[in-house]
Amino acid sequence: MEKLDKKENSAKMRLQKYLANAGVASRRKAEVLIVDGRVSINGEIITELGTTVTATDIVALDGEIIQNNAELVYIMLNKPIGVITSVSDPQNRPVVLDFVKDIPQRIFPVGRLDYDSSGLLLLTNDGDFAQKMGHPSHSVEKIYIATLQGIPTNQALKTFRQGIKIDKTTKTAPAKIKILETTKLTCKVRIIIGEGKNRQIRKMCDKIGHPVLKLKRIAIGKLQLENLPTGKYRKLTNLEVESLVKK
Repeated sequence: MEKLDKKENSAKMRLQKYLANAGVASRRKAEVLIVDGRVSINGEIITELGTTVTATDIVALDGEIIQNNAELVYIMLNKPIGVITSVSDPQNRPVVLDFVKDIPQRIFPVGRLDYDSSGLLLLTNDGDFAQKMGHPSHSVEKIYIATLQGIPTNQALKTFRQGIKIDKTTKTAPAKIKILETTKLTCKVRIIIGEGKNRQIRKMCDKIGHPVLKLKRIAIGKLQLENLPTGKYRKLTNLEVESLVKK
């Protein structure tokens, strides 16, 4: 990753990349911060996305100076149900950062896991990593265990696997689903998708007539949640990070 140090005072870097490297947000979200007029360079508010900075410039977000020398960290959290995947919430509901308060770096969640879902969630201060993980061209399989209302027929499972039009303009890519257990009124299934659309699995299951009652993400790529307790986190190893971004 590109870095600035004392020997590279004259090296220029785009402002959004500087913010991403500093762990403020992904590059895409950093662009929004800039356009919204929340970022300044040497005391001057900047709204142009093409602006560049050097190591001698003072960059601030909402008046707080941003340091671009933070150690890069990569974390997996077992997110509980009833927690917002965000750095803050205007309604003062619990957010995922509440569970990593002892991490000194400014980190943020990678992707989403909705309020009613639990399981594996990544957090980092590496904007490049977050951008790559979220890009449509970088498809990483995500595995979920879900409890559904009712028991899908073979035709419903086939429809799910082929991809479903979940709204007027969006059709999902082909997905995998397998029934693991059944009761009289519900079933437990394993679902594998390569996308990350908003509430995608819930919408897909609604379309085949079997709403999700419970949803937990247990894996992203080769990264497994395993026995990590709910509400706890651990740092990823270098090999684990490489396995997520390697194509």
